[in-house]
Amino acid sequence: MRLEKASYKAVKYACLKFHYAKVCPVVGIAFSVFNKSNQWCGVITFGYGASANMGKPYGLKHGQYLELTRMALNGKQESTSKAMAIAMKLIKKKCPTAKLLISYADKGQNHKGIIYQATNWHLVDESESSGNEVFYKGKWVHDRGPNTLPKEQREKLTYRKKSGKYKYVYPLDKSLVPLCQSLAKPYPKNASEV
Repeated sequence: MRLEKASYKAVKYACLKFHYAKVCPVVGIAFSVFNKSNQWCGVITFGYGASANMGKPYGLKHGQYLELTRMALNGKQESTSKAMAIAMKLIKKKCPTAKLLISYADKGQNHKGIIYQATNWHLVDESESSGNEVFYKGKWVHDRGPNTLPKEQREKLTYRKKSGKYKYVYPLDKSLVPLCQSLAKPYPKNASEV
């Protein structure tokens, strides 16, 4: 398995075709994943975070952390956790100011963060969302998505409360390991593991 810097074209294609959100996030750095047969399998992307305060709980400023924004893979990679581990090593080399990786597992997609668990990230938070989402054009989207529709059409749509997320962190800087360990919670389990 091999990873190399991804082009914008590769990121856009993989995010729109391989990821359930069907949205291309703002990307700071991205890696294309190739399997042993040299087939392109998609991308792993990182960004600088949706909020400038994401690093605050860890004493970090904007630019000292990265958010894993997408793992948009087609399933042809030999091992997703190996691809993630290689990407994490590359981030250490390519982004030496980054001290922490942050990512979220979407409970609404029944994600528990298994890939993060397999690569030794720390589960530090579980949020319940206060927002809503709406079933529109065959998928659940932010409730502002159909705002262009007339009111009577919006009222006929199905709404639900957002499911929330699991928040995982991975310290790239050894000085953050004790803090991350102290914040760590037990991993969520699948019903079959309980």
